[in-house]
Amino acid sequence: MAKMMSKSEIIQKIAEQHSNVSRKDVKGIIESLAEVGYKELKKSGTFLVPGFAKFVVIKKPATKERAGINPFTKEPTIFKAKPARKIIRARPVKGVKDAVS
Repeated sequence: MAKMMSKSEIIQKIAEQHSNVSRKDVKGIIESLAEVGYKELKKSGTFLVPGFAKFVVIKKPATKERAGINPFTKEPTIFKAKPARKIIRARPVKGVKDAVS
């Protein structure tokens, strides 16, 4: 499996594609995009990066402790309680799906 690109590698690739933009400017733009995304997710629960992905906040309710059966060993077990939490999901847009397949 190929290794994931680091932040500096992404900045370098973008700066190479646009000769009139410096690496420092690209880094600032990426950080600004992330900052705007965080604020928008907190405020409205969704954030769309056009041509890439839609980020959505999913609110999971708290669960109580419950008895159940371990599906592998068939032994009765107790599943622990979980607190309420928020999960971030990234859903790729059609362009990304088409580019990958």
